[in-house]
Amino acid sequence: MMSFKHLFYDYLLSINASEAMAKYLNMLALLLVLLIIVFIVDFIIRKLLVKAFNQFASVSKSNFDDLLVSNKVPRNIAHIIPLLIALEFIPTVFFDFQYFENIVEKGLQVFAIVLTLWIVRSFLNTLKDYLKTLPRLKDKPVDSYIQVFMIFAWFAGSMSAIAIITGIPFLKFVTGLGAISAVIILVFKDTILGFVASIQVSINDMVRIGDWITFEKYGADGDVIEINLSTVKVQNFDKTITTIPTYALISDSFKNWRGMTSSDGRRIKRALLIKQEGVKYLSDNEVEKLKEIQLIKTYLETKQNDIKAYNTSNNIDKNHLLNGRNLTNIGVFRKYIDVYLNNHSAINKDMMIMARQLAPTTQGIPLEIYAFSSDKRWENYEYIMSDLFDHLIAALPYFDLEVFELPSSSSFKS
Repeated sequence: MMSFKHLFYDYLLSINASEAMAKYLNMLALLLVLLIIVFIVDFIIRKLLVKAFNQFASVSKSNFDDLLVSNKVPRNIAHIIPLLIALEFIPTVFFDFQYFENIVEKGLQVFAIVLTLWIVRSFLNTLKDYLKTLPRLKDKPVDSYIQVFMIFAWFAGSMSAIAIITGIPFLKFVTGLGAISAVIILVFKDTILGFVASIQVSINDMVRIGDWITFEKYGADGDVIEINLSTVKVQNFDKTITTIPTYALISDSFKNWRGMTSSDGRRIKRALLIKQEGVKYLSDNEVEKLKEIQLIKTYLETKQNDIKAYNTSNNIDKNHLLNGRNLTNIGVFRKYIDVYLNNHSAINKDMMIMARQLAPTTQGIPLEIYAFSSDKRWENYEYIMSDLFDHLIAALPYFDLEVFELPSSSSFKS
């Protein structure tokens, strides 16, 4: 081995080179030979490994091996053997220069840590891509879990590299970190909060990829497209992207529309503001006229007979409509809405259907429609709701009712 270490040294002395010059030139020559060998071995092994993985992937039914190749796992693994060769022969190359030998060895050891992290990252990226292809995991925050593993890996790798460079044993070095743990917690505060939040979000199933969420604080209203350790990305309906801190899902309030999308209908909850001055009792003649509306003809006949029987049996003086029981135009209109909704093809009959009167306001009497459309798609839902209110607003004059509107400039002119 001694002759190999001084492979060129004796020859250089024989041609009258100085001893110092001979040592330096011998080291450079051996280093050049080692580099050539390392690059050749690395090239051959890389080609063989990549080719072997490609051939195996072409005949394999699983796409996992294809993802290994696309994420460069074989390419990174191929660097291991050349690195081991370099570590083995560095003492030989720098036999006469112990100081350089220590520096290069530490450098290679640090590179070995970085290479290990590359391999781990490539494999985890492959695992992430593979898990995303599984139907049952498509809506899970896989990115968050991978990022957590990588943070621990990079932290351990960084600590190991610093321990190698400083020459302090790893366990002793890690123990000494307790003194600066407060600083570390402060620096990684957002990461720690995001890590805890991502676990809680996943365990409690608060948000999935593909969920429609509304987060007013951050101006988000759209579909979740990505969940990772630090952020949640939401594609709004105007195609902009809003980024929300993951821990905000735990600390703040937001609305998840998943319950609606997974239910049998989408809620319609909107009110017509009716002018109070138009509300009145209905005379017999007015009731007879309203019987021409087919949807409520049977209701009016039944109700009118019941009211007449009650008023007759109780000797009610009907010279004034206020006395006894009477039908009102707003009450009949409310019944018309109820029947109309129950006969509408786009309304889910198995869910709540209600037309209710809310407390009077300065803008009139709110007559609220509460129902669920069978079609939950946004465009169709808006069409159904518009179609309902187009009809109901147009129907108001038949009941001598009006929608309240604030006066405009033309109102004052008239």
